[in-house]
Amino acid sequence: MFDEWFRRHKERWFTPLALLLGRSTSPLAITLLALVLGLASAFAASQAAWTLAVSLWLANRILDGLDGTLARVQNRQSDLGGYLDIVLDFAVYSAIPIGIAIALDTRTSWLVTTVLLATWFVNAASWMYLSAVLERRGAGAASRGELTTVTMPRGLVAGTETVVFFTLFLAFSPHYVQLAWVMAAGVTIGIGQRIVWAARNL
Repeated sequence: MFDEWFRRHKERWFTPLALLLGRSTSPLAITLLALVLGLASAFAASQAAWTLAVSLWLANRILDGLDGTLARVQNRQSDLGGYLDIVLDFAVYSAIPIGIAIALDTRTSWLVTTVLLATWFVNAASWMYLSAVLERRGAGAASRGELTTVTMPRGLVAGTETVVFFTLFLAFSPHYVQLAWVMAAGVTIGIGQRIVWAARNL
């Protein structure tokens, strides 16, 4: 919901650091380091090391924001970079709730984690296929002036909201079940939003 606003400000926040790194650091290396930190956060969560898990998760998000800015500063944007960025994000997004469920290990924590991952599965189809259709019609990221490789149709819960929810999951793990149900509901509403938009516009 707030991704467009965040992306505009992110460029301003991360450009000085990207300029400082110069061409000595590969954007792909930043993407891969972000993956390692994200999976390490999931492992820390599985061990109930919540402070470490939060720290690693936030470091993952900072690097995830930096890689694209660095690529643009270096004029090294690539379709491969954009593709890997999304795939590896989803790997981390999947691993962290599983790590939390391992630590809590209750029937309700596993149930809500299953439902949450199921909503993401449908959500991914709802925006990725719609994105592909819009790109094919020439109404994608380039025509909209977006900074992403492909357009990312809006939904109630997107990247910015995911950062907030996951931070809350890890920082307030005793309330994970309630928070995860709220996120799953928000993701479901977002799926409905895109379906309604598609029915009206495609």
